[in-house]
Amino acid sequence: MSVSIDNVFIKQFEADVHLAYQQMGTKLRSTVRSKSGVVGASTTFPKIGRGVASTKSRHGIVPVMNLEHEPVECVLSDYYAGDWVDRMDELKTNIDERRVVASAGAYALGRKSDELIVDAMNSAETAVGDYSTGLTKNLILSAVEILNANDVPDDGRRFAVVGVRQWNELLSMDEFVSADYVTDSPLTRGFESKKWLGITWVMYNALPVKDDNRDCFIYHASSIGHACGQDVKTDISWHGERAAHFISNSMSQGAVLIDNNGIVRVKCADIADQH
Repeated sequence: MSVSIDNVFIKQFEADVHLAYQQMGTKLRSTVRSKSGVVGASTTFPKIGRGVASTKSRHGIVPVMNLEHEPVECVLSDYYAGDWVDRMDELKTNIDERRVVASAGAYALGRKSDELIVDAMNSAETAVGDYSTGLTKNLILSAVEILNANDVPDDGRRFAVVGVRQWNELLSMDEFVSADYVTDSPLTRGFESKKWLGITWVMYNALPVKDDNRDCFIYHASSIGHACGQDVKTDISWHGERAAHFISNSMSQGAVLIDNNGIVRVKCADIADQH
């Protein structure tokens, strides 16, 4: 295998990993407040208080709101996902098989991105429900009422993340499946989402669960911060003693709860026939 062919393989593999991560690797990154290009081990997300408008006299000084600024720190950590590719396998591998390997690394990092975001959500204090029922319309309306009472903007950036069983329970509600109430709202390729009650609903299979008690979350995008110091990067090195390339995927990311008033935990029973 010539050096030029090797370079083509490396460049194409890096492109495949990045594309797979963007398209199907993470479900939740696009639903939260995200900051890229962070330099250092941590960053801060400013939490800004509410301003009050006032009048002023003719030619007088415009009143200052004196907004309260509270920085919320987000610590970044480094994550890796690697694998070996034998040279003889490279000679026999077509482009689809290479993408399978590339996708595996991207998906692993994507799951880690979502895990960080869910861990941040899991520190939310406000909750509805008591795990005695599945996801019901009353639970949903109670959570929405809390967001409304907290003056959380209804600006198209409200999201809900639910488990597989809760998604099926949503599908049993006429309002959720009727085109009169809901529209498909795909955030990205590879998974299903719908918009109902001004909320984009996303099915996600790794929400906190314990003893058949599942936590789901309804929140505004600005209530959760996701920071990225290094997006998904691929390094490919040749190891002659193994006659193989080692493919290392890495990223540096973190997530934090910014505003507890903008997120509600929905406590659901994660077993059948709990309505």
